[in-house]
Amino acid sequence: MRSRRNSGVRLDYFHSLLERTIFKNQNPVTGLYFSNTESNDAWVRDNVYAIMAVWALSMSYRKQADLDEDRAKAYNLEQDVVRSMRALLTSMIKQVAKVEKFKHTQSLEDSLHAKYSSVTGHTCVGDKEWGHLQVDATSLYLLMLSQMTASGLQIVFTLDEVDFIQNLVFYIENAYRIPDYGIWERGDKTNHGQPELNASSIGMAKAAMEAVNELDLFCARGGAASVIHIKSDKVAQCQAILHSMLPRESSSKEIDAGLLSVIGFPAFAVDDENILNYTRDTIVSKLQGQYGCKRFLRDGYKTVKEHEQVTIHEKDPARMYYEPAELKIFENIECEWPLFYVYLMLDGIFTGNKEKTSEYFDAIDELMVYLPDGSKVMPELYYVPEEKVELEYRSPSSQVRKAGGRIPHLWSQALYIIAMLLKENHVTTGELDPLNRRQVTEAKPDLVIQVAVLAEDTVVQEVLKSHDIFVQTVAEASPIFIYPARVLIHIFKHLGENKKMKLSGNVCGETGVLSTSMLYTLHGKILAFVPQFLDHHQFYLALDNDLLADLMKNDVAFLRNNWKELGRPTVTITVTHGMIENESIQKSILSNIRKFQTGYINGVQIHMDKIGNLISTSCIKRLTFLESEHASDASLAQALAKHCIHSSYDPVWQALVLGQSSSQNLKSNYPQPSLPAVVALDTPESGTSTPQSASSHDSSRRLHGIISRTRSIDIESGLPTQTRQRLQASALGASSADSSVMQSSPMGRPTTGSRGIPSIPIEIGRRPSAAPPPAPPVTRRLLNRQRRLSRDIFAEDVSAFGELKDSVHTKFSTPKHTNHLPTVTGLGSSFERTLQKARSFCVGQADSGLPGGLFPLSPLSPSSTGSSDRHFVLPEESTDSTGMIRKVASWMDTTELMDLYAGQEDEELVSQLRACTTLSEQADIVHYLFEKNGLDWNTHINKESEVTVRNLMTELYYKSAKHRTWSLVRHAAGILQKRVEHLAQSVTDLLVRQKQVSVGLPPEPRERIILAPLPPNELEELIYESCGEDRSGAVLTQELIIYLSLFIRTEPHLFTQMFRLRVGLIMQVMTSELARAMNCDADDAYEQLVTLSPCELKELLHHILSGREFGVTITSTKSSHGSTLMNRRPTIICAPKEEVSAGLTLKRQLTRSRRKSLTRQPTTIQDLVEQEVTEDRVGLWLRRRRVDGSLNRAPADFYAKVWKILEVCPGIQIARRFLSQSMTREMTSNEFKFALEVENALNTVPEPEYRQLMVETLMVIACVVENAWIPGFGQVIDVAQLVNAANNLFLGDQAAYDGDALQCCASTDPGFQRPHPLSCQGTAGICEHFYDSAPSGCYGTMVYMTKASLQILNVAQMFEGQDRVDCRPS
Repeated sequence: MRSRRNSGVRLDYFHSLLERTIFKNQNPVTGLYFSNTESNDAWVRDNVYAIMAVWALSMSYRKQADLDEDRAKAYNLEQDVVRSMRALLTSMIKQVAKVEKFKHTQSLEDSLHAKYSSVTGHTCVGDKEWGHLQVDATSLYLLMLSQMTASGLQIVFTLDEVDFIQNLVFYIENAYRIPDYGIWERGDKTNHGQPELNASSIGMAKAAMEAVNELDLFCARGGAASVIHIKSDKVAQCQAILHSMLPRESSSKEIDAGLLSVIGFPAFAVDDENILNYTRDTIVSKLQGQYGCKRFLRDGYKTVKEHEQVTIHEKDPARMYYEPAELKIFENIECEWPLFYVYLMLDGIFTGNKEKTSEYFDAIDELMVYLPDGSKVMPELYYVPEEKVELEYRSPSSQVRKAGGRIPHLWSQALYIIAMLLKENHVTTGELDPLNRRQVTEAKPDLVIQVAVLAEDTVVQEVLKSHDIFVQTVAEASPIFIYPARVLIHIFKHLGENKKMKLSGNVCGETGVLSTSMLYTLHGKILAFVPQFLDHHQFYLALDNDLLADLMKNDVAFLRNNWKELGRPTVTITVTHGMIENESIQKSILSNIRKFQTGYINGVQIHMDKIGNLISTSCIKRLTFLESEHASDASLAQALAKHCIHSSYDPVWQALVLGQSSSQNLKSNYPQPSLPAVVALDTPESGTSTPQSASSHDSSRRLHGIISRTRSIDIESGLPTQTRQRLQASALGASSADSSVMQSSPMGRPTTGSRGIPSIPIEIGRRPSAAPPPAPPVTRRLLNRQRRLSRDIFAEDVSAFGELKDSVHTKFSTPKHTNHLPTVTGLGSSFERTLQKARSFCVGQADSGLPGGLFPLSPLSPSSTGSSDRHFVLPEESTDSTGMIRKVASWMDTTELMDLYAGQEDEELVSQLRACTTLSEQADIVHYLFEKNGLDWNTHINKESEVTVRNLMTELYYKSAKHRTWSLVRHAAGILQKRVEHLAQSVTDLLVRQKQVSVGLPPEPRERIILAPLPPNELEELIYESCGEDRSGAVLTQELIIYLSLFIRTEPHLFTQMFRLRVGLIMQVMTSELARAMNCDADDAYEQLVTLSPCELKELLHHILSGREFGVTITSTKSSHGSTLMNRRPTIICAPKEEVSAGLTLKRQLTRSRRKSLTRQPTTIQDLVEQEVTEDRVGLWLRRRRVDGSLNRAPADFYAKVWKILEVCPGIQIARRFLSQSMTREMTSNEFKFALEVENALNTVPEPEYRQLMVETLMVIACVVENAWIPGFGQVIDVAQLVNAANNLFLGDQAAYDGDALQCCASTDPGFQRPHPLSCQGTAGICEHFYDSAPSGCYGTMVYMTKASLQILNVAQMFEGQDRVDCRPS
């Protein structure tokens, strides 16, 4: 008889061990494994790990078989694997109705069960009797099904089962936004049955989707119908959320040892090695003990204290949950699980770290427990005996623990056998991982992105040719068919359909750039899809070419970071008529195409060519699921024929605006224009003949500007007093000099401020006659006190404005006429050089280190040769100022509107509407008709068919979008209650990254907080309710949510230490920043905010989030669809880095120089510049605090510091919220739930700047705690009291040293009482000068906060009066 090798003997040992520890728990009929003899319940997760051990042993036998008996064992083990995997599959298929419902509802009650009866395979508990929703368990099954299938085992037998597996993919693909009960089945660690978003579930789902992608479940015997498909964009979403969460597991678990299964075997879900190593190191440092790892901090499972607390509970003695304050008692006595030593040992094996493998093998060997039959098995956990608990409290990890729980533990035992087979080389890592997931962190080759640019038709092709860009038309791309992204969504709806099982297939209504960057084949035809952002469908964002160009670059960068498919991505871009402006390709679109031609854009390598030449290197997917029974689907064929791109425009846009349609069918199915063609954006100049009667013209003048009165936002309370006074003085000065030069509304009419004071002119007003001759151009740029917007108008006849410039730009380069600056003595050469660099530097946004701009934007002289009496006004279609309109702070009252136009018949207005050809006049009349009669009133403007106000408003929406009149676009969109595409998805993107979202302005209930994903209709209703009558504000809110979602995906660092995104306050601070940069009041700034293009609004938001410098200029451009139309709006511009540096250098020099008295008249340019810089510093820190408060920013480790404060005091009072010390007994210092509690308390403070002072006060107290100056506080810390005390100390110093606060809140009179409200407009009773003080320095806010803390909290007594305390912060 042939002797056996030692390896065979060892395999027999492991087979025997399997028989005694795992197979003994297997039901012989169903093949399912029960976890212990006390119950027949078969957990999905435990079963998969048990099957993995059997699979590993079967491969070991097949590879090293010495005898026929060994080969027989290998075959038997393989068939046992197939039987058990099919048993789980059968149990899940019995719940196919739940899978179908869950795709639509994602409800806890509709989830697959987490355990089944091992006897029957049916469910063993009710839907609500267990935490069944465990995405990680279902994902683990799919992952190992893929690995085992790739190894050659066929587990799926029928096409019905294939469709079910495809629907299981749909079940888990949204794991990144589905809160579940997690790997430990209990959800929140208090065990109250509250599901959470768990990183372990997201990571396992990502791994499963990557593994099953393009896998043929029938192995070598399969065909087109047995292949599983996934959408790569879902994988990218899971990856982004996973990376953003790690090393945190969930809101209640700051770290969890279960993540070892995600970062290593079996998932290998993290491809960023830095994140992987950091997560592993955090687990080892915080959770590893002498007997294994704790599951998570303050885990009470199986501890003796858990049993005690359950027993003594009077109301619910059978409870399984904890009271929040009970969690503290589990600290340092959590059970330690040897299971995680096995994971760490496997990690060492897969990474090739022999030292680590040996270390954990030795540790595991010491923890093994011997059964009576001599078998070495893995216990579930080790716990601290009751008699040693107090000793363990005093000295953690000092006491001997006992093995407890289930012995053997099925999960641990299975992993132990796998680890030993790998360690002894009976099976290799490649055999256990045939899909090579273990190589996920290896460096990838540089990606080349292919771009195919196509013209919509020959007209666009000729325009591109004039720019030396030679491309094909869409028709010439044949035999490749080009479709919009929505067609791909329609195609994928057929994926996974099965009528017999009543499965509807894919219900996802979105697709991303990863999916549209692939080519697809169907019945021998090649299909290409344009990115979804180019799909002109419902909302106006896709009509802004600058935004489209920006999104192009974002998508290219996203592809570079997330592409994992074989082959190169191919981005198909169609250039349409909407991208043509003034018979030329729009500049930003043209710039992108030029960069594509060069081969690089934003550091990404690009290959641009004809789409036919890119096929051989492209990633091509077969739509195999349509090549069988769905091949003759008539609806699909009709959809493909209907949507094949001839134009990317919405058909309604084509019919109403372009006056064209791709077929006669469109003409009959879509509305035709009812309003006259627009030939001007505003009313004609006086003297121009119009077809209207005099009375109609007068009524039109009264109507004009109604829309501009429907918006408001209250931000003036946040502007510094000096700024407000300067604005009012500037406006009054301009009014007294020339009453005809007033602020122009977006619709072209002069207005006055909401307080009866004329608004600061956007146009550069006439110089007052009594004023001295104007200074030379550069001097005036540096020294202008009114801070008006810069203009660069070069016209031969300024008074007549005969020739209109295409645009007005403020440039950062030094103007050509700077040589007219007169020679000034008394300046050093270094100062002159710095001044020369900085004299054109116009910034308005705070840098992260130094808030506040250096120099405001100021007027530029158009010519040095003109008369000194000339004044320069931006060209307007109408200069009539007789129809001045008073602004109101909110939507105009209906009664006032009716009184204003009493006697005006609707028929007369409709008749006037038929004749008027100016967009603004059409808008005013339609808006009035809406206010009076509602959207569904029939106007009878067209006798052939019914035309309601809704129809006219829709047409107005599209026409204003055509002419890029964005304020009118947003206003019409608000009235029509349009919703941004993918609004709900954008909110979800923010929520799943652990950011709460609120809409509307504080306080609650006006401010509505979004804590969980909402359906699109509910979300839309909530936004419109929170914004009240401000329809434009509701639309702006949607826009900002879209941009915030974009930024958090591409630049997550912008949101560090921000847990709630308060969109209303962000909109408020954007208006405030615009008001400051433009030197206008709140109402005017808000009007200008809504006139910004979507791209500029996005840029302004980015400037505020990032702290980048920005300036504002007014741009006046001819309409892209008519040479006589003029579109005026502010433009956001940035400063080059070198000029920012020059400006900062100049400011530092001026700051270091001797401070000059501001009471005397400045005589030199240096005096004037120093005075300008001093004035510019006013409001600097107030603005910084307002911005940070509105964005809810907090310092690094702020929330952990607050936790430490709570540990040593009874509680903290923040406004109306009380944070109790008991919170530290429930939550750990870095727990996300604790940070949210503190954030919620701070958010009860409505004033952003006051909120930031409270944050600074808490940081001061944290310094006291961290330095251990005192053992604890014996009283509740009232933060508002400390801030008020610090303010009083500040005012005392102001009175003593004759400070600026003497003008408002300070006085040397002992009987002085501060007025209420404060004359300086300080909020919450705090002097505005205190808000505007720097934190550091001898008289900084933190010094006064430190002194207030010493007095009120009795910190000084701890020093026993012997030590001198230095209150200056270091």
